[in-house]
Amino acid sequence: MVKIVKAQFHTAGKLYDFGAGDLDLKPGDKIIVETERGRSIATVVTPPREYEEAHVPEGLKTAIRIAEPSDLASAARNDAREQEAHAFCLRKIKERGMEMKLVKVEYLFDGSKAIFYFTADGRVDFRELVKDLAHQFHTRIEMRQIGVRDESKMIGGIGICGRELCCSSFLREFEPVSVKMAKEQNLALNPTKISGQCGRLLCCLGYEYETYCSLKKCLPKCGKVVKCGSTEGEVIKQNIIEGTVFVKTDDDRIVELKGESIKPEDISERPKSPRREGGTREREKEPQSSSDNQRREKPRDREQKPGDDGEQRRERDTKKNQDQQRGERGNRDRRGGKGRDKDKKEPK
Repeated sequence: MVKIVKAQFHTAGKLYDFGAGDLDLKPGDKIIVETERGRSIATVVTPPREYEEAHVPEGLKTAIRIAEPSDLASAARNDAREQEAHAFCLRKIKERGMEMKLVKVEYLFDGSKAIFYFTADGRVDFRELVKDLAHQFHTRIEMRQIGVRDESKMIGGIGICGRELCCSSFLREFEPVSVKMAKEQNLALNPTKISGQCGRLLCCLGYEYETYCSLKKCLPKCGKVVKCGSTEGEVIKQNIIEGTVFVKTDDDRIVELKGESIKPEDISERPKSPRREGGTREREKEPQSSSDNQRREKPRDREQKPGDDGEQRRERDTKKNQDQQRGERGNRDRRGGKGRDKDKKEPK
């Protein structure tokens, strides 16, 4: 049997498994663990639990020891260095006019690397900035771009509900949130009301989404016609929390009915009104006025006069073509004459 504890490196951060070994650990203890980035200090979240060898995660690392006062003092020094590095980096970003926002600076426990977290709209060329930071702090520098949700998680704050942000207090991972969740809960689709500090949709929209979906299945949809006892009418509103619907009867009365009292066979579609033929079809069927007929016949009148037959029309067309050909030859002759005049030399 192997004892395993779950620990986190930051508040509301991701949980990692570590072997407890022979250590007597309890939630809230600070421990020194070995990670891919080197030694670090973590906080125990769950008490040790025993697992069989077959269920032990592959590559499980064991906690080295419980953090000593010297380790806590080293972590405090790193916090001071992070504040100093944050102020220096902000000054350099402003001097260079870089389009990026510095969020947080994190030093590894052994001080071998400093990680600078920032947000930006696009790619940022920070090579010169890294040179300044490395020259100032004499350690390895890593620039890491993060999203706006991660920014809110690192900084923290107070939400519109008056409580601490979920992401910075207990929410360890971000779940996808959509506008459909707000629609299902009959919330006003106002961006300022359903958006959080990060500018994205509130994470809490997903907390009760499945509950609302299950409750709505027991209620008839708006627009349906229901019959319950002596009441018959159209559903105009749902009260999901109370499990009731508001029905508008034929005599314009509003009646509230319990969803459980409405049987599925008493729910029907609203009868569709007879289709009215549009004005377009009616206009097509209307007889054309005499003025329209006269306007449409005028072009034909100009082409064919009363009394003309087909042979006369052909003679006129032939004569018209001949006149056009003569005009074209005359234009070519005039253009050719102008060109010949240009070639002639003036007499001396």
